[in-house]
Amino acid sequence: MKQWLQLLAALTLILLLAACGGGEAPGESDNNGEDAGEEENTELTVGASNVPHAEILEFASEKLAEEGIDLNIETFNDYIVPNQALAEGEIDANYFQHIPYFESQIEENDYDFENAGGVHIEPIGVYSQEYDSLDDLPEGAEIIMSSSVADHGRILMMLEEEGLITLKEGSGINATIEDIEENPKDLNFRDDVEAATLPQAYQNGEGDAVLINSNYALDAGLSPREDAIAMEDEENNPYVNIIAVRSGDEEKEEIQILLEVLHSDEVAQFIEEEYDGAVVPATGEGAEIPEEEPAEEQEENDEE
Repeated sequence: MKQWLQLLAALTLILLLAACGGGEAPGESDNNGEDAGEEENTELTVGASNVPHAEILEFASEKLAEEGIDLNIETFNDYIVPNQALAEGEIDANYFQHIPYFESQIEENDYDFENAGGVHIEPIGVYSQEYDSLDDLPEGAEIIMSSSVADHGRILMMLEEEGLITLKEGSGINATIEDIEENPKDLNFRDDVEAATLPQAYQNGEGDAVLINSNYALDAGLSPREDAIAMEDEENNPYVNIIAVRSGDEEKEEIQILLEVLHSDEVAQFIEEEYDGAVVPATGEGAEIPEEEPAEEQEENDEE
């Protein structure tokens, strides 16, 4: 009888400890199934083009996890939906567009976005099934370019540097086909092809030359360094691909960490080795957003 009473007392004590939570040893899961003392990583969803943006993010994801960020990558294959998804709050940031396109989309759609920082540059290449150099293009050659007006200035400036055309003075990165002042070979420009389908136009043998953004060229299995007959100059290139966020989010810790990792030496080395010059890490002024001048300094400069 005494043994039964002792056993009953022991069982009662165990039940009381369990009810009070006192039976949980240090380090064991709490009532929510979470490890005591451990903080969950912050989830960050970034929309990106398949190549190279998503690949760069995938490479950076391990380092981001170490820094407390679980990265979700949502891939897109056009230039419209990623900004719509960002505006609607479906993603936290996107990484697919260069600065001139970003600014044009804000103006056209009244997006409340901020440029959190630049990551890389993708020089545009000229591809041809028929000719080995721009000098070989015949009179009246058909030149196929992106339907995205934001790319027209850089394409035309590139062709001007190669001596094929001359643009009106001052047109610069905002140049359009109408700004061509001299066209000695009477080149015929076609701008009705979406950027994502330019590789298909090239592979189908359309046009005498096709200008393709490196991300779409790489995605289609082309090597810009080997297959292009000419490449856009990498130096002083304003077309830095950026991380875009909704206004106010650029100061969030997870966005700051994302940029720090993407600007790291490890990511820069990955970009250089993986893409062999078809994608170039952004450094210096292209990578960082310039700080605004204090109001007093701005007033002084305005007076000058």
